[in-house]
Amino acid sequence: MRVFTVSGHHVQAALTLPRSLPDRGFVWLACSRTFFQTELVQVQKALLELNGHSLLDLHVSDLLNSQLPSRFDLTSDCDILVFRRLANAARETENAELTGQRKRKPKLSGPPALRRVDTSPIGFAVFDRVLLTVHPDDCAVREAYADRLLAASHALLEKESASQTSGQAQDAADSRSASARGIPFSPADMMLRMVSLVVDAYLDLRRDLTRQLDHWQAELINPYTRFNNWAALLEARLSLHHLDEICEDQRSAMQAWLESLNTWASPNSNDLANEHEILKVRSRDVLEHIDRVVNHVRRLEQSIETAVQIHFNAQSNRTNESMRMLTTLTAIFLPLNLIAAIFGMNFDVVPLLHAQTGFWWIIGCMALIALCLGWFFWRKRFLARSGR
Repeated sequence: MRVFTVSGHHVQAALTLPRSLPDRGFVWLACSRTFFQTELVQVQKALLELNGHSLLDLHVSDLLNSQLPSRFDLTSDCDILVFRRLANAARETENAELTGQRKRKPKLSGPPALRRVDTSPIGFAVFDRVLLTVHPDDCAVREAYADRLLAASHALLEKESASQTSGQAQDAADSRSASARGIPFSPADMMLRMVSLVVDAYLDLRRDLTRQLDHWQAELINPYTRFNNWAALLEARLSLHHLDEICEDQRSAMQAWLESLNTWASPNSNDLANEHEILKVRSRDVLEHIDRVVNHVRRLEQSIETAVQIHFNAQSNRTNESMRMLTTLTAIFLPLNLIAAIFGMNFDVVPLLHAQTGFWWIIGCMALIALCLGWFFWRKRFLARSGR
């Protein structure tokens, strides 16, 4: 359990549940799914003291469900967003005994990048001045964003202390600029920043998938290698399809959030209107990143399908060339076999059979026929090999 109080440009970290809100700003409660389940009563009590509202039982079950797809739900008190992130099975594990969920599926036998196409959900409960996040155990997203948040606050404090001698106006301008870059101004803004961090992991995965699947495509198209790793290729296609479904769920959840954002009451000040527009921009940016992942995954699926088709077409073409070569050779030797069969008949009177030079005449005729047919088929390009 980690608690962060964001007040203006200042971020304070704590390990205990707060009892009151700051005069300005909001509170971020970041807990693991195991802690959220075991200390649910204390978390609900803290939310009630801070907001005057607690989570509904259905939303609690959604946040505890480690198999729930990405989805969005809202009430008059809070917004609930479940967003699935990439899970690193080597570092992060779910406590199946506490959650009551089934165990994680076994590793894939495909490329290392495809073994990472395993996900776990992060739950966001967005109140007016409180953000509750429920992460998997040892969640890298929570730690990475917490470090980034504290680093931004520390850098901003150093800049404020260094610019005290340059005037208050310049100080305020620098503060607003640094805040826009690193410090969120509301729980919704912090949620979108963390979701953007999750989507960036999917964007990083694209490069690994491209490099590793390009190797398979080159092996499929290469005519001098025999591809036998069909089981791993099938698992790769299933993993890409699974990743496509995950991204589609994420896009649907973010689209529902954006539609809910458009229904908010009109702000009564310029600052609030500006913050509302920033939330819309960040939401559309996350949607655009998800669309990029979806489009790339679909292009990879199409590339693999095209490579498989090219592979089988090339195999069929090589088979056809072999059959053409065998047919041509059969056509050349067919008249020779006919001549040999005629002179092998059991008759006493056969022309040239008893002649002293008959054998050489027959051999010469057979060689001439073979050469003429070979030249003819060569001119017809029946004996030519296609370039590879």
